[in-house]
Amino acid sequence: MDIIITAIGNFSDFHSLLAIIIGCAIGISIGALPGLTATMGVALILPVTFSMEPIAGILLLIGVYFGAIYGGSIAAILLRTPGTPSSAATAIAGYELTKRGFAYKALTTATLSSSIGGILSVFVLIFIAPQLAKFALNFSAQETFALAVFGLAVITSVAGKSMVKGLIVGAVGLLISTIGTDPMGGFPRFTFGNYNLTGGINFIPVMIGLFAAAQAFQSLEELISKRNVIQKVKKISLKWEEFRTIILTILRSTGIGTFIGMIPGAGGDIGAFVAYNVASTFAKNKDEFNKGNLEGVAAPEAANNGSTGGAMIPLLTLGIPGDAVTAVLLGALMVQGIQPGPQLFQQNGEIVYSLFIGMILANVMIMIYGLLGIRLFAKVLAIPKAILTPVILVLCVVGSYSLGNSMFDVYVMLISGIIGYLMLRYDFSASPVILALILGPMMEASLRRTLVMSNGNIFSFFTRPISAILLTLAIIVLVLPLILKLFKKDKLLNGSDESSKAM
Repeated sequence: MDIIITAIGNFSDFHSLLAIIIGCAIGISIGALPGLTATMGVALILPVTFSMEPIAGILLLIGVYFGAIYGGSIAAILLRTPGTPSSAATAIAGYELTKRGFAYKALTTATLSSSIGGILSVFVLIFIAPQLAKFALNFSAQETFALAVFGLAVITSVAGKSMVKGLIVGAVGLLISTIGTDPMGGFPRFTFGNYNLTGGINFIPVMIGLFAAAQAFQSLEELISKRNVIQKVKKISLKWEEFRTIILTILRSTGIGTFIGMIPGAGGDIGAFVAYNVASTFAKNKDEFNKGNLEGVAAPEAANNGSTGGAMIPLLTLGIPGDAVTAVLLGALMVQGIQPGPQLFQQNGEIVYSLFIGMILANVMIMIYGLLGIRLFAKVLAIPKAILTPVILVLCVVGSYSLGNSMFDVYVMLISGIIGYLMLRYDFSASPVILALILGPMMEASLRRTLVMSNGNIFSFFTRPISAILLTLAIIVLVLPLILKLFKKDKLLNGSDESSKAM
């Protein structure tokens, strides 16, 4: 209790509180811009913290981290342009709601889900961090492969109207993910002598192209043909009855995001897609869910913000980064003389609890910024497309180039944008490609490590309980929609036969 009181006292000079306020504002701004990821934002701000007090400096970075994860949802909902990789799942349902004029409701849902998911994940971090971190260490190559397969099973939910088209696009994404250096042998594959391909295809330029640039190209077409698919924004607030219906989705998705976030190498983008898939599975009306539903916004947003607290669990308790952002935070902690690990809670208890309080306050600030800024965010839709479309394309180019200061990433983005535009024209979903590019390398590396360790025994995946359960769930998720579709078809045929007999 003395440590907690001391930790609260660290916020009395307002330096730490000001760091959170500024950090969240910077993070939301970075997250809303395509290509400027949370990792990039934290890395850019890191040098600023070297001259700051340890607690204030780390909290500034945490504010940027949490704010950027939330900020990605703003552009995803309004423009179908995910600001960060973890908001790609939010764009599916969020943009559909915007097209129907419900941008206010979608933004409010994203704000509340993000802040609630983030706060709850911090409480999980506070109370059961060591136990969860030990459980996460049980994940070997088998469990990682099973998790990747389960994540790929989400394709059935994000495939759009046609599951076959979704599976085709997902398979193409998996093929693209094999480009680059072989994870086991270290030799180049499918690079065709181009050194730019030795590191593989970065999924972020592809994501920017398939979502942002493709949408910009479609907007250009609408300008020429004078069509506008987005209805006028209805200034209708989220009602308590509507929010009550998504509370269970928020809680469930927060748990999913926190669990996946604490697994090193997973991250919020995987958690968001898995949570979206689970929400789709439990949806009462599948057709309505696919056309844009508040649960489709709440699930990925609660999950990707829940993953922030989850990723901090292995970082603080074991000194193992949960994702790329926490790897940067690990360096920041060590620069400030703080060594994460089992002894951290005993040696630096005051700092640890100050960080916990700061994380809760950061999520509260996200809620305040989000709710106050909804009217301002929605004004983006009032900007004429003749102005907005070129701005989006410029941001796409800048965001892609800034990833590695390479024009090759810009070319990848532009090619992906053209392909994405054609996919929009012919009703192919872009999400399976992104999902395959994220999970493909993880799945391949884990599969091959497992086969090497087990001397080629493919059944070794079912000898470990966690991997066996995840693979079984993946099979169920893939097969269940087909069974339900066949059952629905038979039911319709039987109904038509009975009606013909009655006539």
